[in-house]
Amino acid sequence: MVILRPSLSRKVTGWTLLALGVLGMVLPLLQGFLFLALGVFVLRDQHIWAARRWGWVRRRWPHQVARVEGAEAALRRRLAAAADRVRRLFRRH
Repeated sequence: MVILRPSLSRKVTGWTLLALGVLGMVLPLLQGFLFLALGVFVLRDQHIWAARRWGWVRRRWPHQVARVEGAEAALRRRLAAAADRVRRLFRRH
């Protein structure tokens, strides 16, 4: 079951990455597949079709997906810790 978490910033970022991926398929300067995969990764919580595609990527390259998802989890923990520090700072004043 896919749980969608709508976010405008994630949608804009994901669609931008997908556009860069399409350009990368034509232009020799960009790595098209990399941008396409990152775009689907960002959009996987936004759209059902992206979640399905991410499932395909997960089955195809499980070790790389685990690293990417681990990096996202670490980033979320860091952002949550930073937000807690900011909240504590403003509570004092």
